[in-house]
Amino acid sequence: MNVSREPATGSAGERAAPEEVTRLAVAAAVLAPSVHNTQPWWFSQGEHELSVHADVERRLDVADPAGREMMISCGAALFNIRAALRHLGYVPVAGILPDPDRPGLLARVTWREQIPAVEYEEQLYGQIERRHTHRGAFLPDPPSAQLLKALGEEAAREGAMLGIAGTGDERAALAAAVTAAEHAARRDIARTGELARWTRPPRSPRRDGVPATAYPARPGHGEPDFPGRDFAHGQGWGLPPSMMAPLHRSAGVVALLTTSADQPADWVRSGQALQRVLLAASVSGIAAALHSQPLEFPELREFIRIRLNGRGYPQMLLRFGATDEVTVSPRRVVEEVLL
Repeated sequence: MNVSREPATGSAGERAAPEEVTRLAVAAAVLAPSVHNTQPWWFSQGEHELSVHADVERRLDVADPAGREMMISCGAALFNIRAALRHLGYVPVAGILPDPDRPGLLARVTWREQIPAVEYEEQLYGQIERRHTHRGAFLPDPPSAQLLKALGEEAAREGAMLGIAGTGDERAALAAAVTAAEHAARRDIARTGELARWTRPPRSPRRDGVPATAYPARPGHGEPDFPGRDFAHGQGWGLPPSMMAPLHRSAGVVALLTTSADQPADWVRSGQALQRVLLAASVSGIAAALHSQPLEFPELREFIRIRLNGRGYPQMLLRFGATDEVTVSPRRVVEEVLL
């Protein structure tokens, strides 16, 4: 994260014990978004050091055989670690894929120098627990052009690009790609089975996967429509609609997060950029819906890259907007992922 020497209150780095620092950092990391809430990570600690590992047993073998989405998820967790260390007044130094002989070791973070966090950094950290993935349409009022420009700048800080779909044709084409991917996925027995394994019925005690509290029972439809995954499998699970919800819903502002290259290190970086953008949007009261469906099909991903983007490799399709829905997804406890 960008570091300023401007003083701030509330930093706890000088008085936090090493074990407390590690625990707070991992507690923030596990709140990162991950595909199907698989939480495909585990962490190991050293003196002033924390390593992020990919948990390949939680990778989606059908939808994500190369582990691209798994690494994006771990990159988001890595950004949360950096944000937590800044909250404590430490300067995090992160190395991505630091050991070629250990492909599951995605990043190593060290901290030695102490500089108090500034207000902006505290704002990002404060949104880690508040931010939740939205699934469905948005309220009519769109985010401001000023905010969208700022979100693009946030992505650029992590070496990624956030391109806004500026025309109706672009939005319609991306919506059609999501629709085509969702249609193909629902006809694929292996994919629907994999999705079912990561879907939790109401009142399930599991602390991973997508629970019924994380999506609406009747998703609102925008124009153009971006269909979500069928987590409920036709069983009516999900959050009931609000009686005060407006009749008109919006698809929101549509954007593509891209990188100039498409190697594992780029996937981790794009995860950090994704989380930085999501937290910055949340600071302004804006939620985001994530669509990885068309990027899980090589033909559709290549079509988006060549025909609809032209700037780089698409890593995530997002929609931004305001919402009155409150979703909740559980997370595993620190003790389960810190080794």
